[in-house]
Amino acid sequence: MPASAAAARDGAAGGVESRYAWLRLGVALLLGTVGGVGMWSIVVALPAVQAEFGVARAGAALPYTLAMIGFGAGGVLLGRLADRFGVAVPVAIGGLALGLGYIATALAPSLWTFAVIYGVLIGVGSSAVFGPLVADTSHWFDRRRGIAVALCASSSYLAGTFWPLVVQHFIATAGWRGTHLGIGLFCLAVMLPLALVLRRRAPVSHPAPLPGGASAAGVGLGLSPATLQWLLVVAGVACCVAMAMPQVHIVAYCVDLGYGAARGAEMLSLMLACGAVSRLAFGLIMDRIGGLATLLLGSTLQAVALALFLPFDGLASLYLISALFGLFQGGIVPSYAMIVREFFPASEAGTRIGLVLSATLAGMAIGGWMSGAIFDATGSYQAALVNGLLWNLLNISIAAFLLWRARSRPALA
Repeated sequence: MPASAAAARDGAAGGVESRYAWLRLGVALLLGTVGGVGMWSIVVALPAVQAEFGVARAGAALPYTLAMIGFGAGGVLLGRLADRFGVAVPVAIGGLALGLGYIATALAPSLWTFAVIYGVLIGVGSSAVFGPLVADTSHWFDRRRGIAVALCASSSYLAGTFWPLVVQHFIATAGWRGTHLGIGLFCLAVMLPLALVLRRRAPVSHPAPLPGGASAAGVGLGLSPATLQWLLVVAGVACCVAMAMPQVHIVAYCVDLGYGAARGAEMLSLMLACGAVSRLAFGLIMDRIGGLATLLLGSTLQAVALALFLPFDGLASLYLISALFGLFQGGIVPSYAMIVREFFPASEAGTRIGLVLSATLAGMAIGGWMSGAIFDATGSYQAALVNGLLWNLLNISIAAFLLWRARSRPALA
């Protein structure tokens, strides 16, 4: 069947690139924004949790670390569920887990109980609205896959823009326990009905020509699938260890500098709002240059922004650098989903995208804990920033290697 006839058929049936596909994307964006609270609530609550339980900075960062580990494991498991049963099932599971998790944390008697609940319920629950939804979105778009995937992935940054301000306000007025209880009830009320909208299974994809001369998903780089997968996993960990220092510790950093938690929450919201805008711009770029080149570009720019935190710690400077950090690194995470769709079969998208995106969250978990541990050891975040830059260089190296393989492969064949 000609491509134009196939496109017309899909549009009429509510398939690829149809109005229904864009409606699903809107629902996915809303679900990701609501469910993404699990990635950001503890960042804002960290000073209050540290004060109540009387622990050091690394200990207070433990709930975030376990949440990101849960997010990573959940992304793989729920991605497999999405491949088998459709995305509505993991999203419904995620909504239940988040609702119950936040209600349980409001009653937690100790830091360890609080942290375990964050890891098992909140981390896993939030994972349902990231990797599985990004993978599902990639099935509903061909020509505009880059911008669609970037839009879906931007939900985590929209969550980071919206939730820190809301959580900070309610912690100040109702305490962190009352705030967690309210979040849990809100997730149950919103996420479960929205999951029903996504019951329709993804259509059969009609592959579009890929940037750089590749013609279909599954084109190799002269690497085995396992080797490519593990390189992407390592790259995902490395980029997000670097990313974690500003995103996880900016509120605590501002408290240490005497600017207060509210200023830190504003910087985090600004950073993630700029990240959401950046993801849209990088989505358009991905549709032109492909996932690998976008990964290299975003990782290089992130290193530049991260380095700017070293010499500048004034209030105005931190607002500006936070905005630049968001603008520079927003394209990194969506590029992994694009790379998977370019170089692996569509039938494996949920599992493989879930694995790579889970690796990015593992990097956030490691980086969040590592930055806190370095701060406890040195009394400063300067060494933590240098540590992040070194991990960032590892990511740049992998991205450059894979892009070189992609561009030299036709000549080697």
